[in-house]
Amino acid sequence: MKSKEIKILLAAPRGFCAGVERAIEIVKKSIEKYGPPVYVRHEIVHNKHVVDSLKKIGAIFVEELHEVEDKSRPVIFSAHGVPKEVPAEAKNLNMEYIDATCPLVSKVHREAENLNKNGVHILLIGHKNHPEVIGTMGQIPKGEIDLIENINDVDNYHNESQKKLAFVTQTTLSVDDTKEIVLALKKKFPEIKEPIKEDICYATTNRQAAVKKIANECDMFFIIGSRNSSNSLRLVEVAKKSGCLNSRLIHSENTIPLEEIEKIDTIGISSGASAPEILVDNFIKNLKKQFTVAIEEVEIVKENIIFKIPGKLN
Repeated sequence: MKSKEIKILLAAPRGFCAGVERAIEIVKKSIEKYGPPVYVRHEIVHNKHVVDSLKKIGAIFVEELHEVEDKSRPVIFSAHGVPKEVPAEAKNLNMEYIDATCPLVSKVHREAENLNKNGVHILLIGHKNHPEVIGTMGQIPKGEIDLIENINDVDNYHNESQKKLAFVTQTTLSVDDTKEIVLALKKKFPEIKEPIKEDICYATTNRQAAVKKIANECDMFFIIGSRNSSNSLRLVEVAKKSGCLNSRLIHSENTIPLEEIEKIDTIGISSGASAPEILVDNFIKNLKKQFTVAIEEVEIVKENIIFKIPGKLN
């Protein structure tokens, strides 16, 4: 018998962003056009459910191009972007490639390239070893771009190049943490050039703002997403900082803490930009098996951005 009643505050927007939808569509359209298999370098987006569903229709995922067994088949580069050496390697191997890099990541690549051409030394605010960071740093010759991960890095940074400085950022960072790092950079290097338009993408910003709006009303907060998804992990941090200390990532259906939910009244739910809505639906379905559930969706802004796929796939 369902005795316990819980309230769910459902953050909106949540889930897929335009860049993720475009990348998944590129894989599907490539399989339609070329037939299976189609190779994908790195997880197309950081979500196991998405990757597994694409494997079922003929996508083969590899980490590097040398792992591609049949070089006559096309290869797709993931939404996170790739260093310049990757398309160069594909050309050397006579491989056809399709670039599914998110247009908002490509924008950061172009910014960095233009700054570099103008003789400016670049600081990239981001997380070490994240594919997007590797891709952005790989647009620029070594030694002409440095990574800044936190305020400590700012304190310890010395402009050895003596060139003018500028910064760009990873697109999936915490908006608030990045503001603090930017303020520290501007304080230390008052002349530092900043992007004309902020690099953190609209989807990251909107999902964090939506979580922030409701976190304080929640006893527990659940972010549906994968453990290697930067934007999902940032949402957990935002929920904690915004008043719901008991916030966590739900990366599989086995991790739902039903006993803890039994003791509370209100839970918040959101999902990372690479998490499909079916995972949110399944999470709520599992809760409904145990509890009487009242759902209130709290939407802070409507999103209607669509990115076109490459013309050769139409």
